[in-house]
Amino acid sequence: MSDIQRAIAFYEGKLGLRALRSGPSAAIPDGSRIYASGGGPALNVYQSNTAGHSQATMAVWYVDDLDATVAELTAAGVAFTRYDGLEHDANGITPRAGGGRLAWFQDPDGNTFALESDT
Repeated sequence: MSDIQRAIAFYEGKLGLRALRSGPSAAIPDGSRIYASGGGPALNVYQSNTAGHSQATMAVWYVDDLDATVAELTAAGVAFTRYDGLEHDANGITPRAGGGRLAWFQDPDGNTFALESDT
């Protein structure tokens, strides 16, 4: 993230992730967070000047109820990304190659994440 305070507002406020610990990021005191997901440490978010430059999906969360998770995050203010050339339902969920479904979203810097379900 280019701004750790904006990252905290997004990852904790909108995604509802719980910070396990914080620490420095390069020369930035308190510029990183380790977030819990799935019962343990799962995601390290840190302030960086190169945030948002990757075209790849940075992380994928597998969920049991994709519709409910998308609805909950949409209500919290998360916008789901729609890609040209892909079929999306009204909530931004698309069929996954090989079966299942997924939905992408971006953090405030444009880093891409996905939620995925086998059903």
